[in-house]
Amino acid sequence: MNSDQKAPKMDEKPIEDSLLKKYFRILAVVTAYWVVSISLVFINKALLSGQSDGSTLEAPLFVTWFQCVVTVALCFILAFGGKFFPTLGTFPELGLDHKIMIKVLPLSIVFVAMISFNNLCLKYVGVAFYYIGRSLTTVFNVLMTWILLGERTSFSAIVCCAIIVGGFWMGVDQEGVAGSLSISGTIYGVLASLFVSLNSIYTKKVLPFVNQSIWLLGYYNNLNACLLFLPLMLLNGELSVILEYPGFGNTRFWVMMVAGGVFGFAIGYVTGLQIQVTSPLTHNISGTAKACAQTVLATYWYSELKPLLWWISNWIVLFGSAAYTRVRQVEMDKAHKASKITNS
Repeated sequence: MNSDQKAPKMDEKPIEDSLLKKYFRILAVVTAYWVVSISLVFINKALLSGQSDGSTLEAPLFVTWFQCVVTVALCFILAFGGKFFPTLGTFPELGLDHKIMIKVLPLSIVFVAMISFNNLCLKYVGVAFYYIGRSLTTVFNVLMTWILLGERTSFSAIVCCAIIVGGFWMGVDQEGVAGSLSISGTIYGVLASLFVSLNSIYTKKVLPFVNQSIWLLGYYNNLNACLLFLPLMLLNGELSVILEYPGFGNTRFWVMMVAGGVFGFAIGYVTGLQIQVTSPLTHNISGTAKACAQTVLATYWYSELKPLLWWISNWIVLFGSAAYTRVRQVEMDKAHKASKITNS
């Protein structure tokens, strides 16, 4: 054999196989995130305002409370099952530590407000408009980070936020032109966006109290929420509505309720998994693309015809959100490189 001739690389095939498995894993996780997220929105919409048999339960806080109960139950099931089936994963020991419950309480209050306003928004607006109604989360995140944490934002990020606000106002205007604008639903969407941003900030503050365990935080957070929702349901007058509701014997109703709870639990898991197998930037891009697909699917599913400017408003919000994600990624990379140079 000529000395200049290169020997064939015997490890090329295994490398190709491992890359193929990695790509399939990423595709499977992203697909799972899309399916779970979109399904959760449509299930909650059906529960809150769209039962085909006309037996919609007019008690949105009860529906949300039940989903928290399902989440707590699933945490116990997984923790118990993990002891006998290690393949399920490693789960922390669950208990009723009142000290941790009190420390997590500020986050739980924000969490209850977030999911309550989120579901109230979904009750009064269509799924197609839901993304626009909830589109100010990024703007509030920048504002709350500055107010509560004192972190300044770059001019480029502020421009992106301005684009999102412009798209939001245009979407609201076009929803009014289409004759389907719900003022209360839009207000609930703005409030939901505010508490989503607060939820992320308070999550970072509370995580040290549960040894940085997302599973343990989710358990105590939903456990607190189950208790907080009880007086809220009474104050909202839902007790009489629940007692008079004729659909509790409907199997389809309970299937939808349990499904909503399971998907509500699963969204936290697949979100974390998508970030793990890709990156925070890719997760945000995936979420933005998912919102676009969800909007298109909703207009088809509910046979809604929207004017051109309505669609343009959606694209403006999507563009602003994607641009903000990219700007923040570049800023974080620069900050990381600067810190490495400083420390070296």
